[in-house]
Amino acid sequence: MKKTVVAAALAAAFAGPVLAESFIESAPVLSVRPITERTPVNREECWSEQRRGYEEQRVTRQDTGAPIGPATVLGAIAGGVLGHQVGGGHGKDAATAGGAIVGGLVGNQIDRDQGTVGPTTESVQVERRPVTREVQRCRTVQEVREVPVGYDVRYRFGGREMHTRLPYDPGRHVRLAVDVRVAEEAPPPPQYRR
Repeated sequence: MKKTVVAAALAAAFAGPVLAESFIESAPVLSVRPITERTPVNREECWSEQRRGYEEQRVTRQDTGAPIGPATVLGAIAGGVLGHQVGGGHGKDAATAGGAIVGGLVGNQIDRDQGTVGPTTESVQVERRPVTREVQRCRTVQEVREVPVGYDVRYRFGGREMHTRLPYDPGRHVRLAVDVRVAEEAPPPPQYRR
């Protein structure tokens, strides 16, 4: 058996060159069946939700040091007296309060214009205010998908039905690389004479 294999290999090595011709041909596809594998796939799932919290803001305030000056006091008293005299009946109390407020405001403006309420200083304060923000949350979800790993293709060529496996779907026609060469003829069987 071993000698036969070696003899066949030597005969092939010393045989003359075999002439062949190659060309591309198209054959109609009869059927395509995908071959799939179950593969775990990670995907990201995101959504938005509202979160409540606090936001700190820096606020600058001006302070004169003496919020009530002498003109403010005198204006409130004078406005209250004048409002009391103008008002009548049940409206006397409202007129007195209104006159005191208006008189105080006018007097306070006089204090500011004359600078009698003291020097103005600035102070910075931090205020916490409630806020609502939209926050995006994400998580990784694992799922199993059927992933195509190849295609079993049946096609017709030379009047015969053939089969192959491809890494892609060929569509309605499959391209074939055809090699044409002369088949070696076997010697005729020996004839025995009687």
